[in-house]
Amino acid sequence: MTQETALEILKMGQNVFLTGPAGSGKTFVLNRYIEYLKQQGLEVAVTASTGIAATHMNGQTIHAWSGIGIRESLTWQEAKELAADGELHARYRRTKVLIIDEISMLDADRLDAVEQVCRATKDPFLPFGGLQVVLCGDFFQLPPVSKGKQHVRFAFEGAAWQAMHLKVCYLEEQYRHEDDRLKRLLNAIRSGMVNDETYAILEERVRALQSETVSSGDVAKLYTHNADVDILNDLRLHRIEGQAYAYTMKAWGKRKLVETLKKNCLAPERLVLKVGAQVMFVKNNFENGYVNGTLGHVIGFEEKTKLPVVKTFSGREVSVTATEWQLIDREEVAASIEQLPLRLAWAVTVHKSQGMSLDAAEIDLRKSFEYGMGYVALSRVRRLSGLYIRGFNAQALQVHPTVRARDQGLREESHQVRVEFSTLPEDKRQRQQVAFAGPIQKGNRYSTRKDTETNHSAIKKLRKKRSHAYRTWSDDEDKKLKREYGIGKTNAVLALMFLRTEGAIRARLKKLGLKE
Repeated sequence: MTQETALEILKMGQNVFLTGPAGSGKTFVLNRYIEYLKQQGLEVAVTASTGIAATHMNGQTIHAWSGIGIRESLTWQEAKELAADGELHARYRRTKVLIIDEISMLDADRLDAVEQVCRATKDPFLPFGGLQVVLCGDFFQLPPVSKGKQHVRFAFEGAAWQAMHLKVCYLEEQYRHEDDRLKRLLNAIRSGMVNDETYAILEERVRALQSETVSSGDVAKLYTHNADVDILNDLRLHRIEGQAYAYTMKAWGKRKLVETLKKNCLAPERLVLKVGAQVMFVKNNFENGYVNGTLGHVIGFEEKTKLPVVKTFSGREVSVTATEWQLIDREEVAASIEQLPLRLAWAVTVHKSQGMSLDAAEIDLRKSFEYGMGYVALSRVRRLSGLYIRGFNAQALQVHPTVRARDQGLREESHQVRVEFSTLPEDKRQRQQVAFAGPIQKGNRYSTRKDTETNHSAIKKLRKKRSHAYRTWSDDEDKKLKREYGIGKTNAVLALMFLRTEGAIRARLKKLGLKE
């Protein structure tokens, strides 16, 4: 399924499981939907199963937002007692949409517990009390933490999952990985079809670390254990001669919420830098030319402010300034921390790397201890030439058998959803979207009801010349567009072929990453 189709299904108010391989754009779609909801004036609770994932999205952990805290499960009576809390009750009542990111790391019991509190607070006869629920993640990545349990159930094995009747949106396009051999390697691990080619590629990248003329010494190193990361980063910084500059995190808000932000922010509370230090940006800032995972070296410090200047591995120089991480509640900032969006990056844990895109990485998987750990680490890099492997054990190539067995069913469900959506008349789809979110507000794709009627009149007139104008692009059309553009067809010719305007062709090519 394409990102655009998934977004349109979300706008219809359906309960959705948004999934896909690493690099397929799940977070991109999620952020677009959150922006749409806010423009519509709808209350959206942005949560995640882990603090790190929640911090990336300016949200909260689902444990904190829902009120279940450290509880692993709830009885119905306990759910009703939680619902009686005045502040919690008000939070649930005003919420229209609940988003839970990194759903792979939330077990079935906790998802069931959240669902019970939602019903106890809003409507006891509807799943999640009638909220639209959007679950996002990839079950092939890191699973729920077991904490001594012999068997931890995935979210899809619980009662709440079954009750929601989720529309599965399985994204299939790849926006991170740039060569076919790397894609085959990752697909082999996902499918449990590790073969001779898989081992050959891995061994090739082990040898590359030892023999390539281009040293991997400057690339980020991914380890499975925190202790290895801390030792290497401290050692490398200590080896650098020259003056050290320290930057201390600033914080505002309730102490408990601030501590939660600090704990889960990838930027350290106290950051020490020297000229030559290898660093990683830990927040997206497209305007300034870096994203979460961009690597570089400190090349100097501003004379007046003493703020660092970083030269990224791509050659861009960035004067780094402090940025904020916020915890948003009811459209207000409940807590905020401020720090340079950097961390020392000679090494980082596989767990903290989840969600990053790296040009290159040296990965040590010899101590892998969890399903999905190898897949997460290997899928961080964009191309095979940037992958260096220090070693790997058998566990590194394992994905959970329960997940692998469920995956084909998810793909089939997604295909059925796509077919149903493609046959749904556009006017009916738009009516469902308006019924859920109200008339589209200015700044969104459509405006007020009056403006929408005007737009419909103009679109109807345009469709006399271009019958597909403003219609949603299907997956088959996208594939055909890529193919025809690849063999040199001009925009004018493509517009005639697809019965659309040249502007629509240019916009779609840009969306597909085929044009700047």
